[in-house]
Amino acid sequence: MAAAVHARGSCTLVLSGGRTPGTLYRRLAAGHAGIPWARVHVFWGDERDVPPDDERSNYRMACDTLLDHVAVPPANVHRMPTGQADPVAAAAAYEEQLRTHFETTWPRFDIVLLGLGQDGHTASLFPGSPALDEAERWVVAVAGPTEPRTRLTLTLPAIIHAASINVVASGASKADALRQALTAEPDYRTCPASAIRRTEGALTWWADEAAAALVQPLRNRKGI
Repeated sequence: MAAAVHARGSCTLVLSGGRTPGTLYRRLAAGHAGIPWARVHVFWGDERDVPPDDERSNYRMACDTLLDHVAVPPANVHRMPTGQADPVAAAAAYEEQLRTHFETTWPRFDIVLLGLGQDGHTASLFPGSPALDEAERWVVAVAGPTEPRTRLTLTLPAIIHAASINVVASGASKADALRQALTAEPDYRTCPASAIRRTEGALTWWADEAAAALVQPLRNRKGI
């Protein structure tokens, strides 16, 4: 983040939900000295369609674990507009906010933090979702497999144009998903996280021993 601020005057950071990212956010909050938070703009990769104070909200989790503990100006926190009557309109509104901020063909986030689901999903891009083939929109409303089913999510093109993507996974329950994501010939429709490897930016997969148990030491895979 400091490098992005030094190079361009600001840093755009995309957060996600989940227990593993939450642990990372706590560590960032504890070791935030030296990070120029006043120059950081925070966005979200996905969000459940619930009010921002709902305990299931990714925004609330990020506030509880990170944002309430660092000096990010409120104007720099760009949450997804959930809990509204029309999620499709909410997705369009968030996309317009992003387009105003970036003024480019696709957003060029400095840092994207993503989790990995047991089913291979990342952000709210789930196996078999029509959103996996979205080629024009930056943000879409999708249906998730569990309640609350309605979600907002960045699309794959909006994610993979980032300068740096970091995918975090922990626990044995994520081992098969990580194996599928890093296999030689992945199928993004059954393991959406594998599509992140299309990025031309930096890609790093962070996994503990349990999550990486089924991964072979392959050095020519994107992000390995």
